[in-house]
Amino acid sequence: MPARLIGRFNAALERRIPEQRLFLRSDSETRFIRLRPVTQAVAMAGFSLLLAWTIVATAILLMDSIGSGSAREQARREQANYEARLDALSVERDQRAQEAVAAQERFALAMRQVSAMQSALLASEERRKELETGIGVIQATLRRTMGERDQALARVTELAAVASEGPQTAASAAPSGADVADTLGVLTAALGRTAAERDAMAELADAAKSEADEVAYEKRLLEERHDEIFASLEEAVTISMAPLDKMFSSAGLDPDDLIEQVRRGYSGQGGPLGPLVPPVAAGSDDSAERAGRILEGLDRMNLYRLAVEKAPFAMPLKTSFRYTSGFGRRWGRAHEGIDMAGALGSPVYATAEGTVVHAGWESGYGNMVEIRHEFGLATRYGHLSKVRVEVGQRVSRGDRIGDMGNTGRSTGTHLHYEVRTGGTAVNPMTFIKAANNVF
Repeated sequence: MPARLIGRFNAALERRIPEQRLFLRSDSETRFIRLRPVTQAVAMAGFSLLLAWTIVATAILLMDSIGSGSAREQARREQANYEARLDALSVERDQRAQEAVAAQERFALAMRQVSAMQSALLASEERRKELETGIGVIQATLRRTMGERDQALARVTELAAVASEGPQTAASAAPSGADVADTLGVLTAALGRTAAERDAMAELADAAKSEADEVAYEKRLLEERHDEIFASLEEAVTISMAPLDKMFSSAGLDPDDLIEQVRRGYSGQGGPLGPLVPPVAAGSDDSAERAGRILEGLDRMNLYRLAVEKAPFAMPLKTSFRYTSGFGRRWGRAHEGIDMAGALGSPVYATAEGTVVHAGWESGYGNMVEIRHEFGLATRYGHLSKVRVEVGQRVSRGDRIGDMGNTGRSTGTHLHYEVRTGGTAVNPMTFIKAANNVF
């Protein structure tokens, strides 16, 4: 039965694919190979399958090549966008740094002006007090002189009355007319001197009053200038504090708690104490309070400056790099930092001052450096090719702690950078972006 079916199949195929013979001739004999229709059909089917597989594979490779080219082009565009954004952030950071330096210079200049104004006000106050004392002495002398003049006039009147009563009364009242004449002459001279002294004292009093008015006017001008400087300082402190508050708040740090911790760490006192801002004048409590508030603001800014050095707001790389992986889940697992790819051996810097608690090999991280900072913060720098610090070493912001590498579980040269708060990983970009408000 199967032979009959095969025969019928061959007969059907022979109508379309006739039997072929392949002759093989040698020197002594000639042979042939019979190619039956079934054999030819099988060969044609195999060749067709091979041709179809070749076409499909070629199409797949072409599509993959086109897709890979598009992906590479997109990756290059994203890299260019990242680098352009990084350059813009660097320019903005430099501008903020220049503005901060200019603000500090303005503060220093304003404080010098306040000190000069305070000194001028104190000098004018002392001068006014001296003038008031001089006016009092002049007035007392003038009153005494006028009293002596009145006594002399009364005496002259009395002597004139005695002289008008007659010779006998004059004889009984005075020893002689010559004595009366001498007395009158002395009294007249005394009255003249008294009148001259009175006029001189009056001129001095007028001059002192005019000078006191000029001093009072200068004092008012100084006080107005003093108020303008205070207003400028208050405005400058307020404007300068706003981006600092925003920076720490954006990073998830409470500015008040941060300032209190820094203040506790820098609370040393000692030495002779003097008035930080001398009083402007009697009853100048308002000016003293304003000066105190400004100094508190400046002190807060100084504490902010110390806090910035202790918190990881800086960039760990200063050379060219690109972001290759962000914070979050990656391939189904948590990625607890950011990856920044660059050249092998690129310097890696500490982003804040602190103490090195790990410097060496760590599973997954390869060569890794961990630094403990203030405020419960810590940073990690992984996949380093070389570690340049030791455990227990104290580092400052900007100190070189290692070189970029490809150690540990890594697929290429890059830096794995982490920021941890209380042992929990947080997004480092939060700190980097927050610093853009100031630096």
